Amino acid sequence: MCAYRVRRVCVVAAALLPLAACASPPKKINDICAVFDQRDGWFDNWQSAAKKTERKYGVPVPVLMATVRKESGFRSDAKPPRKKILGFIPGKRISSAYGYSQALDGTWSEYKRDTGNLTARRGNFDDAIDFVGWYHAKSSEKFGIATNDAYNLYLAYYSGWGGYGRGDWRGSGIQKTARETAEMAQTYSMQLSSCR
Repeated sequence: MCAYRVRRVCVVAAALLPLAACASPPKKINDICAVFDQRDGWFDNWQSAAKKTERKYGVPVPVLMATVRKESGFRSDAKPPRKKILGFIPGKRISSAYGYSQALDGTWSEYKRDTGNLTARRGNFDDAIDFVGWYHAKSSEKFGIATNDAYNLYLAYYSGWGGYGRGDWRGSGIQKTARETAEMAQTYSMQLSSCR
């Protein structure tokens, strides 16, 4: 009887293991080939989703992927930290950002209405990368930013269109983050040419 229960627990655990593996982000997030090369049945479509977004919006794959890497570290359930009450009690989150793209509730709703992708989810990579492409393309249209200018696209992404237009990012730490994103896009671009 006891051996049967242990065997049953092992069978259930073995059945759930692939699901747990699917939910984990890539381990080598600074190597675009490694991100695209994970073969656990879930990451296989990432490269094709990124290329599809590039074709649709004209934003290069390295810029798209560098944005997602900086925003969420390729974690589907990424959320901003909570404010602390009395220094230790978890309070509300500092924003409604969620998922791969860290899109805010209102901007995500605007994206769904604008694209007609009403079932889009922020925790779905295909939807999130499409959102990033849509947002960057809109920033390019509004401000004349080149679609391969990862630095300014990230400033607009992080600051929002209003904040970018007002120059809220000037003199803030976000410029350093935008430089890091642009450097990662360059690194990804060089790596991408050697991916299988």
